[in-house]
Amino acid sequence: MDTEYKIWDPSTGIHLGPITLHYYSLMFIFAFGLGYLLMTRMFTIDHINQKYLEPLFTWTLIGTILGARLGHVIFYQPELFKQDFWSVFLPIQTKPEFKFTGFSGLASHGATLALILTTLYYSYKIIKKNPFWVYDRLGIVVALGGAFVRMGNFFNSEIIGKPVAANSPFAFLFPQMSDEYGVTVPRYPTQLFEAIGYVLLFILLWVLYRKTDKKYQQGWLFGLFFIILWAIRFFVEFLKEPQGDEFIQFGGLNTGQILSIPFMIAGVIIMIYSKKFKITEAENAKPE
Repeated sequence: MDTEYKIWDPSTGIHLGPITLHYYSLMFIFAFGLGYLLMTRMFTIDHINQKYLEPLFTWTLIGTILGARLGHVIFYQPELFKQDFWSVFLPIQTKPEFKFTGFSGLASHGATLALILTTLYYSYKIIKKNPFWVYDRLGIVVALGGAFVRMGNFFNSEIIGKPVAANSPFAFLFPQMSDEYGVTVPRYPTQLFEAIGYVLLFILLWVLYRKTDKKYQQGWLFGLFFIILWAIRFFVEFLKEPQGDEFIQFGGLNTGQILSIPFMIAGVIIMIYSKKFKITEAENAKPE
């Protein structure tokens, strides 16, 4: 295509015989791999026994994949429960033909709710610490992981932006999406906007964790994470095309924005109440 605009039309992934390793799946691997290394580093800094790391990784993986997938289907594609039930839970499609698809169609709101539940179990039954202690550290990891997920969306040309003025420095063409959105026109690369926001959030949280005593005020970092992460999502949504059917709309806001508001409010409440959960450095280093 001969054009002055920036064109984003990568290959779908790495082809390994009959199986294609999609870049979106690779970004998930990077997210969890770096997340594991980061959490290992934080457990070392906090003098926590490394035996508690493996179950945290396991429950986080289960919560993220299962919650994100169910969140997408429930909020954006509920008809899939009837049309292709197994594709909701497995990285395949069975109709109209069997095909390995990798995990796609994931919603961050669903992942968040599931992670809250799985982390509650991990906190009370395994590490036996205040759940906010775990959430504070998990939020740092999730912020960076979210950036990789959005990069995966960029590789897949998913969650594309609305049309943008031809003279905008943000004008991107996503020609492979023409079958869904019609004639290819310049659009915002909203996936990159979110990814950059999440990287900046990660840097902020990491600095606060390392350079201040806020990690001893259990819940403070997590509350801040909730406020900023969902604010990023809320404002970038103004530039996005709708994701599937928008089942929840109110006052000009779309489903993603409406679902983000309760999380931001929760973040404020958590930060306010976090002063009730202050611990000392000595208390930080041992299970409760």
